[in-house]
Amino acid sequence: MKEKLVSVIVPAYNQEKYIGRCLRSLLNQSLSQLNYEIIIVNDGSTDRTSFALNLFEGGDLIKVINNVSNMGLPFSLNEGIKASKGKYIVRVDSDDYVNIHYLLFLSTFLETNNYMDAVKCDYILIDSEEKVISNENCEVNPIGCGIMFRKEQLIKIGMYNENMKWHEDKDLMTRFLNKYKLHRIELPLYRYRKHETNMTNNEEMMSHYLNKLKK
Repeated sequence: MKEKLVSVIVPAYNQEKYIGRCLRSLLNQSLSQLNYEIIIVNDGSTDRTSFALNLFEGGDLIKVINNVSNMGLPFSLNEGIKASKGKYIVRVDSDDYVNIHYLLFLSTFLETNNYMDAVKCDYILIDSEEKVISNENCEVNPIGCGIMFRKEQLIKIGMYNENMKWHEDKDLMTRFLNKYKLHRIELPLYRYRKHETNMTNNEEMMSHYLNKLKK
Protein backbone atom coordinates (compact mmCIF):
# COMPACT_ATOMS: atom_id res chain seq x y z
CA MET A 1 0.00 0.00 0.00
CA LYS A 2 1.67 3.20 -1.19
CA GLU A 3 1.39 6.05 1.31
CA LYS A 4 -0.06 9.39 0.25
CA LEU A 5 0.71 12.74 1.82
CA VAL A 6 -2.96 13.65 2.37
CA SER A 7 -6.22 11.74 2.57
CA VAL A 8 -9.37 13.82 2.12
CA ILE A 9 -12.41 12.25 3.78
CA VAL A 10 -15.77 13.28 2.28
CA PRO A 11 -18.82 11.91 4.13
CA ALA A 12 -21.94 12.09 1.96
CA TYR A 13 -25.61 11.58 2.69
CA ASN A 14 -28.24 12.77 0.20
CA GLN A 15 -26.12 15.56 -1.27
CA GLU A 16 -26.83 15.14 -4.99
CA LYS A 17 -27.25 18.90 -5.30
CA TYR A 18 -23.85 19.93 -3.95
CA ILE A 19 -21.39 17.04 -4.08
CA GLY A 20 -20.29 17.73 -7.65
CA ARG A 21 -19.13 21.21 -6.65
CA CYS A 22 -17.29 19.75 -3.67
CA LEU A 23 -15.43 17.16 -5.71
CA ARG A 24 -14.53 19.54 -8.53
CA SER A 25 -12.82 21.80 -5.98
CA LEU A 26 -10.87 18.84 -4.62
CA LEU A 27 -9.80 17.69 -8.07
CA ASN A 28 -8.58 21.19 -8.91
CA GLN A 29 -5.94 21.50 -6.18
CA SER A 30 -2.48 23.06 -6.52
CA LEU A 31 -1.08 20.08 -4.61
CA SER A 32 -0.09 17.38 -7.10
CA GLN A 33 -2.70 14.65 -7.46
CA LEU A 34 0.10 12.15 -6.89
CA ASN A 35 0.24 13.34 -3.28
CA TYR A 36 -3.37 12.99 -2.18
CA GLU A 37 -6.44 10.79 -2.35
CA ILE A 38 -10.16 11.49 -1.98
CA ILE A 39 -12.20 8.97 0.00
CA ILE A 40 -15.96 9.45 -0.25
CA VAL A 41 -18.13 7.55 2.21
CA ASN A 42 -21.68 7.33 0.84
CA ASP A 43 -23.76 6.80 3.98
CA GLY A 44 -26.77 5.00 2.54
CA SER A 45 -27.97 7.91 0.40
CA THR A 46 -31.49 7.52 -1.00
CA ASP A 47 -31.33 10.32 -3.57
CA ARG A 48 -29.09 10.50 -6.69
CA THR A 49 -25.85 10.93 -4.75
CA SER A 50 -24.68 7.50 -5.93
CA PHE A 51 -25.28 8.48 -9.56
CA ALA A 52 -23.30 11.69 -9.06
CA LEU A 53 -20.42 9.75 -7.51
CA ASN A 54 -20.29 7.38 -10.46
CA LEU A 55 -19.40 10.35 -12.66
CA PHE A 56 -16.24 10.97 -10.61
CA GLU A 57 -15.13 7.53 -9.42
CA GLY A 58 -12.20 5.85 -11.11
CA GLY A 59 -8.43 5.72 -11.10
CA ASP A 60 -6.26 6.03 -8.03
CA LEU A 61 -7.43 9.46 -6.91
CA ILE A 62 -11.05 8.84 -5.86
CA LYS A 63 -12.30 5.92 -3.80
CA VAL A 64 -15.97 5.45 -2.86
CA ILE A 65 -17.06 3.47 0.19
CA ASN A 66 -20.76 2.61 0.26
CA ASN A 67 -22.39 1.97 3.63
CA VAL A 68 -25.17 -0.60 3.33
CA SER A 69 -27.45 1.64 5.39
CA ASN A 70 -27.33 5.07 7.01
CA MET A 71 -24.80 4.63 9.83
CA GLY A 72 -24.28 8.25 10.81
CA LEU A 73 -21.57 10.84 10.30
CA PRO A 74 -18.95 9.69 12.88
CA PHE A 75 -19.14 6.08 11.65
CA SER A 76 -18.61 7.24 8.07
CA LEU A 77 -15.67 9.45 9.01
CA ASN A 78 -14.01 6.55 10.83
CA GLU A 79 -14.52 4.26 7.85
CA GLY A 80 -12.77 6.83 5.67
CA ILE A 81 -9.87 7.18 8.10
CA LYS A 82 -9.44 3.40 8.35
CA ALA A 83 -9.33 3.09 4.55
CA SER A 84 -6.92 6.00 4.11
CA LYS A 85 -3.28 5.85 2.96
CA GLY A 86 -2.39 9.42 3.90
CA LYS A 87 0.06 10.78 6.43
CA TYR A 88 -2.43 13.59 7.06
CA ILE A 89 -6.22 13.47 7.31
CA VAL A 90 -8.56 16.32 6.43
CA ARG A 91 -12.34 16.35 6.27
CA VAL A 92 -14.43 18.15 3.66
CA ASP A 93 -18.20 17.88 3.94
CA SER A 94 -20.02 17.03 0.72
CA ASP A 95 -22.06 20.24 0.63
CA ASP A 96 -18.97 22.45 1.01
CA TYR A 97 -15.97 23.21 -1.21
CA VAL A 98 -12.43 24.53 -0.86
CA ASN A 99 -9.86 26.97 -2.22
CA ILE A 100 -7.41 25.71 -4.85
CA HIS A 101 -4.52 25.91 -2.32
CA TYR A 102 -6.39 24.22 0.56
CA LEU A 103 -4.44 20.95 0.60
CA LEU A 104 -1.08 22.50 -0.35
CA PHE A 105 -1.05 25.18 2.35
CA LEU A 106 -2.26 22.96 5.21
CA SER A 107 0.04 20.04 4.36
CA THR A 108 3.04 22.33 3.84
CA PHE A 109 2.48 23.81 7.29
CA LEU A 110 2.53 20.38 8.94
CA GLU A 111 5.49 19.20 6.89
CA THR A 112 7.57 22.20 7.98
CA ASN A 113 6.39 22.42 11.61
CA ASN A 114 6.96 19.05 13.22
CA TYR A 115 6.14 20.40 16.68
CA MET A 116 2.58 21.21 15.61
CA ASP A 117 0.10 18.36 15.55
CA ALA A 118 -2.77 19.81 13.51
CA VAL A 119 -3.61 22.96 11.57
CA LYS A 120 -6.91 24.71 10.88
CA CYS A 121 -7.86 27.52 8.53
CA ASP A 122 -10.47 30.26 8.49
CA TYR A 123 -13.50 29.91 6.23
CA ILE A 124 -16.03 31.82 4.18
CA LEU A 125 -19.68 31.27 5.03
CA ILE A 126 -21.79 31.08 1.86
CA ASP A 127 -25.46 30.46 1.09
CA SER A 128 -27.01 27.80 -1.13
CA GLU A 129 -26.24 29.88 -4.22
CA GLU A 130 -22.58 30.43 -3.20
CA LYS A 131 -23.11 34.08 -2.29
CA VAL A 132 -20.77 35.22 0.47
CA ILE A 133 -22.43 35.76 3.84
CA SER A 134 -19.33 36.43 5.95
CA ASN A 135 -15.66 35.71 6.53
CA GLU A 136 -15.27 33.63 9.68
CA ASN A 137 -12.47 33.18 12.21
CA CYS A 138 -12.25 29.43 12.85
CA GLU A 139 -11.32 30.01 16.49
CA VAL A 140 -14.24 32.32 17.21
CA ASN A 141 -16.76 30.21 15.23
CA PRO A 142 -15.26 26.71 14.91
CA ILE A 143 -16.57 24.09 12.50
CA GLY A 144 -15.75 20.39 12.13
CA CYS A 145 -13.98 20.86 8.80
CA GLY A 146 -10.97 22.83 7.63
CA ILE A 147 -8.65 20.98 10.03
CA MET A 148 -5.75 18.78 8.93
CA PHE A 149 -4.56 16.15 11.43
CA ARG A 150 -1.65 13.78 11.64
CA LYS A 151 -3.33 10.40 11.07
CA GLU A 152 -1.38 8.54 13.75
CA GLN A 153 -2.64 10.96 16.39
CA LEU A 154 -6.27 10.63 15.33
CA ILE A 155 -5.93 6.88 15.73
CA LYS A 156 -4.29 7.24 19.15
CA ILE A 157 -7.24 9.22 20.53
CA GLY A 158 -9.73 6.68 19.16
CA MET A 159 -10.92 8.65 16.11
CA TYR A 160 -14.55 9.82 16.17
CA ASN A 161 -16.97 8.66 18.85
CA GLU A 162 -19.62 6.80 16.86
CA ASN A 163 -22.20 7.35 19.61
CA MET A 164 -22.02 11.12 19.08
CA LYS A 165 -24.35 11.52 16.09
CA TRP A 166 -24.21 15.33 16.46
CA HIS A 167 -21.34 17.44 17.87
CA GLU A 168 -18.93 14.68 16.84
CA ASP A 169 -16.41 17.41 15.99
CA LYS A 170 -16.55 19.00 19.47
CA ASP A 171 -16.13 15.60 21.08
CA LEU A 172 -13.12 14.80 18.89
CA MET A 173 -11.45 18.17 19.50
CA THR A 174 -11.95 17.93 23.27
CA ARG A 175 -10.04 14.65 23.31
CA PHE A 176 -7.47 15.81 20.75
CA LEU A 177 -6.57 19.03 22.57
CA ASN A 178 -6.03 17.15 25.82
CA LYS A 179 -2.89 15.68 24.23
CA TYR A 180 -1.97 17.69 21.14
CA LYS A 181 -1.54 21.18 19.70
CA LEU A 182 -3.60 22.90 17.03
CA HIS A 183 -2.49 25.96 15.05
CA ARG A 184 -4.59 28.45 13.09
CA ILE A 185 -3.71 29.76 9.62
CA GLU A 186 -5.44 33.11 9.07
CA LEU A 187 -6.49 32.31 5.52
CA PRO A 188 -10.11 31.54 4.48
CA LEU A 189 -9.35 28.37 2.52
CA TYR A 190 -12.64 26.59 3.26
CA ARG A 191 -16.15 27.39 1.95
CA TYR A 192 -18.85 26.42 4.44
CA ARG A 193 -22.30 26.28 2.88
CA LYS A 194 -25.36 27.27 4.92
CA HIS A 195 -28.60 25.81 3.53
CA GLU A 196 -31.92 24.31 4.51
CA THR A 197 -30.70 20.72 5.02
CA ASN A 198 -27.64 21.39 7.23
CA MET A 199 -27.47 18.94 10.13
CA THR A 200 -26.97 21.92 12.44
CA ASN A 201 -30.53 23.06 11.66
CA ASN A 202 -31.87 20.23 13.86
CA GLU A 203 -31.90 22.18 17.11
CA GLU A 204 -33.45 19.38 19.17
CA MET A 205 -30.75 16.85 18.28
CA MET A 206 -27.98 19.43 18.55
CA SER A 207 -29.15 20.27 22.08
CA HIS A 208 -29.48 16.60 23.06
CA TYR A 209 -25.95 15.70 21.98
CA LEU A 210 -24.48 18.88 23.43
CA ASN A 211 -25.84 17.84 26.83
CA LYS A 212 -24.40 14.38 26.28
CA LEU A 213 -21.03 15.90 25.46
CA LYS A 214 -21.08 18.03 28.62
CA LYS A 215 -21.79 14.96 30.75
